[in-house]
Amino acid sequence: MVVLSQPTLDLNQYSLLRSTCKPTASFADIPEIDLSDPNAKFHIVKACEEFGFFKLVNHRVPIELMTKLEDESLCFFKLSESEKDKARPPHPLGYGSKNIGSNGDKGWIEYLLINANPLPIFSHDFLCAATEYVTAVKKLSCEVVELIAEGLKMERRNAISKLLNDEKADCCFRVNHYPPCPEMQGLSGRNMIGFGEHTDPQIISILRSNNSTGLQICLRDGAWVSVPPDNGALFVNVGDALQVMTNGRFKSVKHKVVVDPNRERVSMIYFGGPPLSEKITPLPELLEDGEESLYKEFTWWEYKTAAYKSKLADYRLGAFEKSPISS
Repeated sequence: MVVLSQPTLDLNQYSLLRSTCKPTASFADIPEIDLSDPNAKFHIVKACEEFGFFKLVNHRVPIELMTKLEDESLCFFKLSESEKDKARPPHPLGYGSKNIGSNGDKGWIEYLLINANPLPIFSHDFLCAATEYVTAVKKLSCEVVELIAEGLKMERRNAISKLLNDEKADCCFRVNHYPPCPEMQGLSGRNMIGFGEHTDPQIISILRSNNSTGLQICLRDGAWVSVPPDNGALFVNVGDALQVMTNGRFKSVKHKVVVDPNRERVSMIYFGGPPLSEKITPLPELLEDGEESLYKEFTWWEYKTAAYKSKLADYRLGAFEKSPISS
């Protein structure tokens, strides 16, 4: 018998959402980009500059792949705690719950995290579904960054995609499950953190969620806005590495997830990262004459190591920025 596991909530162990940014607004008018549009490359560049985030439709990732993987994920998350605990690291499925990272960040969340290059060879229905989905989304991520290169009028269309396609590319795949939180009913104006505010360290992230609310992004003016759900679309995040590669022209988007009192949320995220030895610097084609890098040179391994030692809300790129020259 499969039993739905519902964690016992202790409000003393979890922070209620208090943001340093401006209060959350209603649903955001997120840029929606049709991948079949001949001008998609220009719309993508504009969205990356203004939001660091956009919604992608007509992306050609079959809805059947998305729903199949979501169903397999839910089957896993409905197992008893003792069964799920068997998949904790070093098991290939990498199950975790409540703790996010090693520095005390907590969330009303459980998740599966796996290496996506290559995907682990393991006889499990979830991994079979994940292999199909990740293969399709990896291809899409390369197409998106190649459109970015075209939209930025770069000579090398594959300047970014070659890093994601490298046999040593450091890519991972994560499925987050946010159980309903009925204990929060009646606490007007207060929300439970599912996943605290942060930016993604990698080059690009591609997210799909079930038709539920919860995802919020922080705009340039500091206002938090909710992202309208759409289970047929995919959402694309600019990561810290891409911010550096564009010398700050693109900004990695700060985002978070809040929990619904009554409805569960499932999100699936592909994180496209470069090889660990890759030096992360502004792409030469994007630097104007005389323009200097805003960042110190570092490898992806150095940045990834620093990022995972930090707190979620820390400004991770700060330590890698060059100090402004005082006049």
